[in-house]
Amino acid sequence: MDIRLGNGFDVHAFGPGDHVILCGVKIPHDQGLVGHSDADVALHSVTDALYGALAEGDIGQHFPPSDPQWKGAASDVFLRHAVTLAGTRGFKISNIDCTLICEFPKIGPHAQKMRAALAAIAGLAEDRVSVKATTSEQLGFTGRGEGIACIATATLVTP
Repeated sequence: MDIRLGNGFDVHAFGPGDHVILCGVKIPHDQGLVGHSDADVALHSVTDALYGALAEGDIGQHFPPSDPQWKGAASDVFLRHAVTLAGTRGFKISNIDCTLICEFPKIGPHAQKMRAALAAIAGLAEDRVSVKATTSEQLGFTGRGEGIACIATATLVTP
């Protein structure tokens, strides 16, 4: 059996807007996240975790921010690509663990919906997906409320 582990990390700053998109879920907030695509920091991290497990670089190599076709794109497109790539390489996703780092918006009230959305995009049962959050205790850019960071881990196995 071949078992591979990948990690992903992403960060986006807050900017104008009235919601953020996390794990493909629209969450009301007094600011948005700034990015070339929809700035879904969670899906970007998970996508990079899968690319990492496959030794396939990062999201920017597959979907360059310099390419105008990805302007405003929904990040599930990126994750679906990584999921498909894993499948064509003979791997099955065993689990995904996603940790958001932010002072706000509060993730707890939305975590189950985010978990379900992430599981659906990745083609996994919900008990194979974890979505959780922590604060940075008011330290650094996330602590000052300047943006959101996310770290994700994905495990791939051969069936």
